[in-house]
Amino acid sequence: MNSILNKEPVKRAEKILKEFDPNLKVIILEDTARTANDAATALGCNVGAIVKSLLFKTGETFCLCLVSGDKRCSLNKLKKKLSEKDVSMAKPEEVKLITGYTIGGVSPIGHLVKIKMFIDENLGRFSKVFAAAGHPNAVFGISYVELKRLTGAEIDNLTE
Repeated sequence: MNSILNKEPVKRAEKILKEFDPNLKVIILEDTARTANDAATALGCNVGAIVKSLLFKTGETFCLCLVSGDKRCSLNKLKKKLSEKDVSMAKPEEVKLITGYTIGGVSPIGHLVKIKMFIDENLGRFSKVFAAAGHPNAVFGISYVELKRLTGAEIDNLTE
């Protein structure tokens, strides 16, 4: 299991985490946390406390939305927010290119390209939330307020 910690994407996420707060650490799960439900089961927490990092594309621009695991990101709200008519989920290869992570392990930190980020206010319901750390079996726990500070994401209501 420790070999997961040696993977480049996990190291990238962990480095940023440690620079932000040396007490934060990457948790390696025995079972995959590829979906919010899987992660919640593995961590024994509410599925809403799982942060989904979703990459969206408008034209040539990308933005990442951090959404509560029990909610769906609203494309309509996102279109209004970005003043764009055409917003879609990024393709898996675009996700890898922009974030440096593969789907199922996309972390809200350590992206290869600087992108605009939004964090859904629904995550504020939980004292601690869990986000991916670069691999489907790697996560980190953090408070909502700290996650906002760490990512520089703009708070909004993005879900339906």
